[in-house]
Amino acid sequence: MSLSLLTLEIRQEADVVFARQRARQIASLMAFAPLDQTRIATAVSEIARNAFQYAGGGRVEFLINQTKGPGLTIRIRERGPGIKDLEAILRGRYDSSTGLGIGIIGAKRLMDQFDIESSEGGSTITMVKRLPGRKVPFLARDVAKISSELAQHTPQGLVEELQIQNQELLRLLQELRDRQAEIAEFHSVELQETNRGVVALYSELDETAKDLRRISDLKSRFLSNMSHEFRSPLNTILSMSSFLLNGSSGELTAEQEKEIGFIRKAAEGLSTLVNDLLDLAKVEAGKALIRPEKFTVAALFESLRGTIRPLLAEGSVALVVEDPVGIPPMYTDETKLAQILRNFLSNAAKFTERGEIKISARIGPADTVVFTVSDTGIGIAPADQDRVFEEFSQIDGPVQTRVKGTGLGLPLSRKLAELLGGTVSLQSELGVGSTFFVAIPRSYVAADEVSSTPEPRFSYEPYRSPVLVVEDDPVELFLYEKFLEGSGFQVISARSPAEAHRLLKRVRPVAILLDILLDAESGWTLLADLKREAATKDIPVFVLTVVDGHERALSLGAADFCRKPIEQQWLMDRLQAIEASRPLKTILIIDDKEADRYALRGLLWAQGKFAIIEATNGTEGLRKAKEERPDVIFLDLIMEDMTGFEVLDQLKSDDKTKDVPVIFNTSADLEEADRSRLAPRTAAILSKSTESAEMAFATIRDALARAGLYQYLPGEVP
Repeated sequence: MSLSLLTLEIRQEADVVFARQRARQIASLMAFAPLDQTRIATAVSEIARNAFQYAGGGRVEFLINQTKGPGLTIRIRERGPGIKDLEAILRGRYDSSTGLGIGIIGAKRLMDQFDIESSEGGSTITMVKRLPGRKVPFLARDVAKISSELAQHTPQGLVEELQIQNQELLRLLQELRDRQAEIAEFHSVELQETNRGVVALYSELDETAKDLRRISDLKSRFLSNMSHEFRSPLNTILSMSSFLLNGSSGELTAEQEKEIGFIRKAAEGLSTLVNDLLDLAKVEAGKALIRPEKFTVAALFESLRGTIRPLLAEGSVALVVEDPVGIPPMYTDETKLAQILRNFLSNAAKFTERGEIKISARIGPADTVVFTVSDTGIGIAPADQDRVFEEFSQIDGPVQTRVKGTGLGLPLSRKLAELLGGTVSLQSELGVGSTFFVAIPRSYVAADEVSSTPEPRFSYEPYRSPVLVVEDDPVELFLYEKFLEGSGFQVISARSPAEAHRLLKRVRPVAILLDILLDAESGWTLLADLKREAATKDIPVFVLTVVDGHERALSLGAADFCRKPIEQQWLMDRLQAIEASRPLKTILIIDDKEADRYALRGLLWAQGKFAIIEATNGTEGLRKAKEERPDVIFLDLIMEDMTGFEVLDQLKSDDKTKDVPVIFNTSADLEEADRSRLAPRTAAILSKSTESAEMAFATIRDALARAGLYQYLPGEVP
């Protein structure tokens, strides 16, 4: 229930000021705080001004709440056409073109409750401001007293009202400054306390980390340095028990033979535990040495076959060793790789009671070899698949109770794989079996070599075809550069086979000039590798050296052979013959950004020789596509004159261009719906923001392959 206090009519602009004055006076008489008085007066002024401006006038009614908590209710009615865009106004999405821009949404923020009823016959706005400091409801005598005092206050003029508003503004600014100072002081104190706490926490964490590192280092050093002390007594026990069981020291009774057999079995188990523990400690202490050597996977599998077969359940489990076809020789630590695979195989033998255990190998991504050991054993539950790589972890099960292990084989295998630059993974299903994978780089590169060997760098020179020169003599390199200076060919130099392999991941040369007598490495091996790998076997290789080897070079797949010194004309004749024999593909780039066209042109140049046409907008691109009939089109998505979607629609609707493959090359972050819309109509969708040159080269090459300009994808056999 509310008691009416005062009603005002809004007929002219002066009445808006009068309504503001009365609102402030009523709020003061009701003992509202000064800041709330200003809020109420401002809200009434804004709504009354709206009523006058948009409806030609209205009525303001002030009421005192009795039942719903002490406070003031202001109801403003106007008889206009109603409020347009009311929903947008209340959500704060409507900008007023008149007044101070506070309006309805501003008044709503100033009051505790704000309701609007609007229709074509007019609008009614009800605003409520509660009086927090008063618990007792207003009575009729309170209202009479406020009305009496209100009657004694005569309205002020416009000048006086302006002075009052200025005073209110100054008071508000001072209050805001005081609050800002309080907040700043509070934040300063709070920040200091927080900083002290953070510093103390970091100090404690640093000390804890140092203690943990110290303990770990002590443990690792202790175990790695105690190899002799651990292994010597165990070897003595094993040797002496072997002598006794063999009868070297005389015949044993059946009971004695049984007892010594138990001793030997326990010593063998302890020896396995010690060996695994010491190997693990050596890896953690950084004392494990990597001794890379060249070997074949077939020879490795043959040695593993003999060591694992005795562990299999006789007649129940078959060992299947797949022939490693097409895998080139590896250069890594064969002993450690064999140890990883033995751990996988022995683990499979323990938990496979029937069926088969299979070991295989295949070429993996990024010049790795992926080894696989699968079994038809009991399998591992998903929740336990991470635990098997934890040290001393044992999975409970019926087989586990009969088969004891150290719990170190799989953790050691993972650490050894990481030491060789590889990774270990697992797939398993309960009751079906398990498959362990280890991916190892085909050629081991030490960590210090990786960090100290800079990535080979070169600058793209558009319209010059790259020629890879594998030569460690700087004088010879300079000579080749002089030979090709001013021609349509550019020298890309590599001083070692490893550097050549890294460059070939970034650029596809028209030819390779290979010196056989590289420092500490043989060029013959590199030639064999180049002709074996699908991505490089079609690149012509010219063997240039001071030693004889013409027949060997041709037998390994070289395009030609020449003894040094090399004649410039001999080299140019062969390079120009290669260039003339290659069919020239035409690529159209439609992009309005010159820098992006230049970058794409360089990446395309690195792929091979192309005729590249450029268009600076969609309109020009459509015209050139019809005139030139390119083999493939690279299209930007966002351009000034038209979007890539519009260009694509016109290309696909024209009989002259509808069959030309289109590759989108954009910096926009496409929504899934846009990708689904584009995918059936384009060869590929590329991002301009590719992080590395290698990734950019790979994505461009893949896109060209999808568009039909290459017969195979990188890493695939054509």
